[in-house]
Amino acid sequence: MPAKRDEARKGAGYGVRLVRGPFIKLDPHPEHTDNLPHFLRYAKDLRTQGARLAADFFSGAGGLSLGLEQAGYKVILGADHEPFANRTHAHHFGGMSVDWDLSDAEMVTKVAKLCRSAGVELIAGGPPCQPFSKAGQSMIRHQVESGLRDSRDARRDLWRSFLEVVQIVQPLAVVMENVPDMALDRNMFILRSIVGELEQRGYGVEERVVDAWRYGVPQVRQRLILVALRNNVKFHWPVESKRKVTVWNAIGDLPEVEGGWRPAGGADGWTDYAGPSSAFQREMRSQVPPEDACKVFDHITRPVREDDRLAFDGMTHATKYTDLDAAHQRYRGDIFDDKYKRLNENDLSRTITAHIAKDGYWYIHPRQSRTLTVRESARIQTFPDHFRFDGPPSAAFRQIGNAVPPQLGFVIGQAVLASLALADDAELPTHGTGRLLAEWFRSRSDSLTLPWLNAGSRWEVVAGELLLDRATKTAAQRLWPVLQMLARAIDRNADQSDLREGLLDIAKRFGRENRARTALTLAENPAVLNGSADEIKKATGLSDAVTDLAILTVPKVFAIALIDEGPDEPVLVTKGVLRVARRFQANAVDRKNKLTDGRMAIARMIGFGADARDAHLGLIELANSLCSPEKPQCYACPLTSHCAHDGVPSRTATAVAT
Repeated sequence: MPAKRDEARKGAGYGVRLVRGPFIKLDPHPEHTDNLPHFLRYAKDLRTQGARLAADFFSGAGGLSLGLEQAGYKVILGADHEPFANRTHAHHFGGMSVDWDLSDAEMVTKVAKLCRSAGVELIAGGPPCQPFSKAGQSMIRHQVESGLRDSRDARRDLWRSFLEVVQIVQPLAVVMENVPDMALDRNMFILRSIVGELEQRGYGVEERVVDAWRYGVPQVRQRLILVALRNNVKFHWPVESKRKVTVWNAIGDLPEVEGGWRPAGGADGWTDYAGPSSAFQREMRSQVPPEDACKVFDHITRPVREDDRLAFDGMTHATKYTDLDAAHQRYRGDIFDDKYKRLNENDLSRTITAHIAKDGYWYIHPRQSRTLTVRESARIQTFPDHFRFDGPPSAAFRQIGNAVPPQLGFVIGQAVLASLALADDAELPTHGTGRLLAEWFRSRSDSLTLPWLNAGSRWEVVAGELLLDRATKTAAQRLWPVLQMLARAIDRNADQSDLREGLLDIAKRFGRENRARTALTLAENPAVLNGSADEIKKATGLSDAVTDLAILTVPKVFAIALIDEGPDEPVLVTKGVLRVARRFQANAVDRKNKLTDGRMAIARMIGFGADARDAHLGLIELANSLCSPEKPQCYACPLTSHCAHDGVPSRTATAVAT
């Protein structure tokens, strides 16, 4: 915007007046204590009364804690490093809410022994998710490149601390929550490590990316939920809600306020309230004290610039930022196409994140020309109206955005209790499936349908994929021996001219001459395939699928993976493996969410550790030999006695049964 126009706007009152929000200072819960002996007596008294005790690590304000308590647990310990969130937790829950450094080994041992002495049955938590999320990774990369941050983020190690606590306490149940991106690393190292370690300690483990709205949360919010039950007990996922809660179902009863609204009375100030009109709203008001029935607290929001207000006035939920008049676009439209977002009252809210603490442009009220209030944001996260947040409004917004929706914690907690009561056996663990696949693959090393899965060089794998993928049996029988001889010649730096001409001649007969030329071009500098996935794709233009298969089949040659990153074993969802996973697990992973649910389903079949690589290759071979799209040969499959046989033609299933 030209300087003169900017100065004119400032003179016309386009700036936002500073309105300080009330600083809420919450008193600790009547049963809160900082004294360890008192804490242990408190826990003992609760156990005597039949309470089932839980601890919540990385607890934040207590969204997961609240949900677990609503389900029937008593959360007696919360741990978080954010002072405002810690005081919020201490206000709402008895026991202890501590700010202890869980990256310190001695502190991990201390808190674990405390949980064990207290008789904690469930350990819950969500290790800080910034290093896993795409937005967080982008920010961290910038900080590292700018010299503002150590390239090794210690917060990645907090998941190890969480597992160490579980190892010492050996609780009946473990609930872990995180962003879905935790499962999207190429090799899924952290998630596979967690599952593997828990299974080795005798836990039945289930993990899934869940849509929170399917359980009554009025927003689009995906979370990775992992549940582990001791003694290999199977966790049964909760039934999805038949009710879809919309934005207006959630906040339509809250009174109109203007941007910048602050009621008299500071932290004790309130807004007149007429009463709930939907089932969700009645749930949110159910624990409000009778004397506050006509009051709503924390219904405050940011001031709105006059030019923003004019922009909001002309927006519907379908309006994009670039649809606004140029005079109302203060940011680059090519970068901030969704900078302003009015919520659709008849649909779900977009995900409430911690960013709402900085600005509320993503969360414009569906009817009023302002951003959401603290109470509206809390409602959309399913925090009930009696739940207050310590600190200024910005801290409240941040606590709300970082929280696990209590409603999600509630349904997971209920499902944990129901699963423990049923005590069904989880049957074959992940590493068991992986072992069966790995042993079967090794037994077929000389008779593979895809012989390049047993290749000695990445070039051989790439050439096999280029020339033989989906090739006829005749073409494969003619081309593969020549490829093998050429690979040996390349390895010895021997003369290749005759082999090259012979390969081109055979490939031409089967219409694969261009693919052969690509493979031969790569043969001139096979070392280009020894880099990382990004380096290989940049240098060769190969697809993700081919690159990852080459890396999986022939691990790094000249580079050693960092310990933090785990082995260089990418999890593939190509080559038909999702079809096998769908049949084996009786799900729909081959039809939707392939990069989340699909990769998690594959990870659950290959396990983690010594057998994982061969198990993954075995799964690929299985998909391309016995577990074909039609007429699968279930009788010969190494997994048939553990398979759900979902989608297998009835005649084959009958043959298996007989």
